[in-house]
Amino acid sequence: MLTPAEFRRELLTDLGSFTHDPLGFVMWAWPWGIAGGPLEHESGPDDWQREQLQEIGARLRSDPFRLIREATASGHGIGKSTEVAFLCHWALMTHEDTRGVVTANTDTQLRTKTWPELGKWYSMLRFPMLRDMFRLEATSFFSTQRGHERNWRIDAIPWSERNTEAFAGLHNAGKRTMLIMDEASSIIDPIFEVSEGALTDADTEMLWAIYGNPTRNTGRFKEAIEGKFRHLWNHRQIDSRNVKRTNKERLAEWVTAYGEDSDFVRVRVKGQFPRAGSMQFIAGDIAEAAMTRPEMQTPTSAVIFGVDVARYGDDKSVMAVRQGRDARSIPWLEWSGTDLQRDLMRVAGDIAVYAKKYQADAIFVDRGAMGPGLIDRLNQLNVPGVIGINFGDTGGKVMVGEGLQIEAANKRSLMWAAMREWLTGGCIPNDDELKADLTGVEYGYGADQVALQLERKKDMKKRGLASPDKGDALALTFAAPVERKTYADQVALPRRVYDPYADLR
Repeated sequence: MLTPAEFRRELLTDLGSFTHDPLGFVMWAWPWGIAGGPLEHESGPDDWQREQLQEIGARLRSDPFRLIREATASGHGIGKSTEVAFLCHWALMTHEDTRGVVTANTDTQLRTKTWPELGKWYSMLRFPMLRDMFRLEATSFFSTQRGHERNWRIDAIPWSERNTEAFAGLHNAGKRTMLIMDEASSIIDPIFEVSEGALTDADTEMLWAIYGNPTRNTGRFKEAIEGKFRHLWNHRQIDSRNVKRTNKERLAEWVTAYGEDSDFVRVRVKGQFPRAGSMQFIAGDIAEAAMTRPEMQTPTSAVIFGVDVARYGDDKSVMAVRQGRDARSIPWLEWSGTDLQRDLMRVAGDIAVYAKKYQADAIFVDRGAMGPGLIDRLNQLNVPGVIGINFGDTGGKVMVGEGLQIEAANKRSLMWAAMREWLTGGCIPNDDELKADLTGVEYGYGADQVALQLERKKDMKKRGLASPDKGDALALTFAAPVERKTYADQVALPRRVYDPYADLR
């Protein structure tokens, strides 16, 4: 039976043997396949993780003082944060006075995804004494050896254009330096440039590893894998379908819903960059099919108005009308932005007459800009079913295929996702402006890199595109589920014959 001191010496000997063998360390440090343990049914890292760990070890053994650059672009759910955890434990525990920084695209990603993954694997270490020798805290992972706490450590540091010093100060001559960037596609070029200058020490082991979903078609992450810096990096692109721990059924649903060669599948499944710029949310063929599809009048479906209110003088206010799968049979209404600002009562009157004529079950109005004034006027006119919608409200999950849900970052993204799914079977007016609106909007992801985030109107204007007024109006008809009611069931309009223009004469 070894004494604690003897066991510690043996542990240190083992750790030393894995200085240039990260895969060997990972297989030794955690209880893979041990009955009753947390990894009882696991045999070790995934194939791509093993491959990367082996390659890092081989390069350290052949040329230990040459900067190792590892770039990994992938689809969703392959275990990137787990690989970050493996590398952090190995780098810190097998080389004295290792210094490192882990960053991510956002502080939220770092605090809620990347660093907690370190905590999960730290808690599962096979030997409790390792947790005595190295301590993991909220933003730091460090040696407990007296006198080494400040220079034998890895820190979680959010990047910032105003805080590049954290990356410039990575020098650790004669020891080991490691920099890891999680979800690196969204990290700005200056951070890469500062980091490049910092990783220049002679006679020092240096590892720079970057990971991410390839959400952007520009920037240093793209250039490290497919661009002008690819010759400097050992780069890989991983299809989520080829990783053993991903949900293959869900991935297949995404391919069915979006198409094998869609940008969504390229980025979230295949680990490939979008074709150009950001990603088009609604493809042209989907919009064209909805414009040429025969009308599908469904009298038992709810009649829903969506009113997008102009924000600027050159924008239009538009009211889209949809009944079930048919958004064409009932004509839409349009007003110029200047008309709306000058004549809010006339616009409200037009909507009131339309609501009565077509027995509207719900009228969803964009609450931005002039929206609250329009809502107030409609309420004064006793128009039933008027509901204000804030585009920036919390999103949620939306069905985009049979049994398939995606997360939307806000209300507008949620409505557009529901509209996109509807367009595959609905019919819309044959209108060039509407088609341009539907196909012009691009998308990315929220701070968590998971929730769908639509491009903002002001960003479209910067690209030289018009505000998608008609697209937003149609999207508003998906703000909430609506049931068809007889008009007698609703709050009645005044019994007198109402003339919406009487007070303007």
